[in-house]
Amino acid sequence: MFNQKIQKDFVRVIKRGSKEDDDTLFWLTKTPLERLTALEEIRKSYNDWKYGIERRFQRVYKIVKRQQS
Repeated sequence: MFNQKIQKDFVRVIKRGSKEDDDTLFWLTKTPLERLTALEEIRKSYNDWKYGIERRFQRVYKIVKRQQS
């Protein structure tokens, strides 16, 4: 019984007239850059909500070019 091969069937569900269709059509009218910009805004909002304010460096570092000897 356990040695039998399991046949996997894939089903594609198509919904018509749902709100998701409107969302999909809206995003398809946007350029890839506009989509990425919106995604970055959502990511920042989520991180602020989940982890608090964005962390910054605690110290300021200065790069000093040393003379060759």
